[in-house]
Amino acid sequence: MKGSTYRRCYCRDDDGRSLGAKCPQLSSRRHGVWAVRQELPARDDGTRRSFSRSGYETAKEAQADLDKVRALLDLPDGNDADGQVRLGDLLEQVSKDKKAPLPDLNETRRRFRAGQALVSSMTVGDWLDEWHAAKKRKKSTLRGYASHIDVHLKPGIGHLLLDRLNVGHLTEFFDAIDTENETIEVQNQQRREQQERATWGKRSRPPASETARLAAERDALAAMPPYRRVTGAATQQRIRATLRAALNAAISQQLLTFNPAAHVELASGRRPKAVLWTEEHVARWRMTGEKPSGVMVWTPVQVGEFLDHAEADRLYALFHLIAFRGLRRGEAVGQAWSDIDLDKALLTVSKTIIQDGWTPVESDPKTEDSKATIALGPATVQVLRDHRARQAAERAERLEERLPWADTGKVFVDTDGGWLHPEKVSDVFRRLCREADLPPINLRDLRHVAATLIHAGGGDIHTIKETLRHGTIQLASDTYTSLLPQVDQEVARAAESVVPRARRPLPSDTAAHASLTQEGAES
Repeated sequence: MKGSTYRRCYCRDDDGRSLGAKCPQLSSRRHGVWAVRQELPARDDGTRRSFSRSGYETAKEAQADLDKVRALLDLPDGNDADGQVRLGDLLEQVSKDKKAPLPDLNETRRRFRAGQALVSSMTVGDWLDEWHAAKKRKKSTLRGYASHIDVHLKPGIGHLLLDRLNVGHLTEFFDAIDTENETIEVQNQQRREQQERATWGKRSRPPASETARLAAERDALAAMPPYRRVTGAATQQRIRATLRAALNAAISQQLLTFNPAAHVELASGRRPKAVLWTEEHVARWRMTGEKPSGVMVWTPVQVGEFLDHAEADRLYALFHLIAFRGLRRGEAVGQAWSDIDLDKALLTVSKTIIQDGWTPVESDPKTEDSKATIALGPATVQVLRDHRARQAAERAERLEERLPWADTGKVFVDTDGGWLHPEKVSDVFRRLCREADLPPINLRDLRHVAATLIHAGGGDIHTIKETLRHGTIQLASDTYTSLLPQVDQEVARAAESVVPRARRPLPSDTAAHASLTQEGAES
């Protein structure tokens, strides 16, 4: 088939017609650009077509692409008319998109020999939907995949052709998420500032002179974007993991040979190391409002202060259980009385209540390692006995007043006996923290408090791993290696202070011993 390289320009005559090869300036090597044209096999209906592309700076570059086109056309045997048409369709489509790269020879050869489509119209979004529909996983896992696909991947890269996806596309995709995060942070801060302007902070009613201003400020607040969460480094890592799994499946289906998600670089999504709220950290937080880490953990004294304050709350037993035995929020909310033997002081984790959007749903625990039986201390057993008596009294009072009571069999329930909403538990925890005037931690970090108490009580990393039901001891070690040495320092100082010496004890020795003794008594 005929094909050639030639130089062309875009000059026009006085009538606006292209001069083409008649342009007198083409005699200069610096004028115009190089182009290629290659005749293609006729279409199924017999009409002629060709591959053409221009914009090459040198004849050598144009000839190189022409050679690639001819190599692709040579893939079918001379008498394979259907194969020749297929290659023609592929090159015709590429020719229409001047920015599209030429098909890779080896990849096209593989597809051609496997009988696969050479002209693919499947987008990344199409494949993600197909992959997700075929997955057989826990409902909570599938919800996570769906969130990554619907909220992030399809809006960002779903329109791209699957076989054209590359590392550059993904780098731009995650860069766009970081840019959006900056916008979200600015808008959230603006909303916080506007909320302060729209709030009358005093207990008395605002004077008439302030009413109109507050109304205008509230209108301005209502017109602002709502609070949004940023897509942090850990979430971005999970989004990439979802995409990587989907593209690996595409490779197994011979739709791809390369997984760009395996090669895009992201910031580390590891969970921050847990840090104790020492006196120095608390003082700086009260002065600046800054937290030393995203994961903060109370000392035993601070845990005691929280539990003392929370003891009158109807959910006190839940927080006590998490603090000493390290249950996850959903595991505590989903705990059934039938899985607790108070006489033997044993608790079995077998169910969890999590959120599907906003709706609470019951599910199996997070992993197989999460399903386990753990021991309860005598104080925790007594707290649960008292809680069961209080729950029975609530039930009797509701029934006496002819109000409905749902016998769910759960240890921790709402005021009508129904399931507790997990987020309601977090709301109560945050309120109690504020009321107790303690440095802030998240409810999930109360689980890390359990690790501190276990270690302070003499437990090692293996004991923490078994109680908190981590999948591996490495996971427990990675999470707590920065936390436990701080506890060890207190133990080391206490050990020095109990040895009788011929000199008067240093004030620091006495203080350390008194502090640890107080912590042990209150924890």
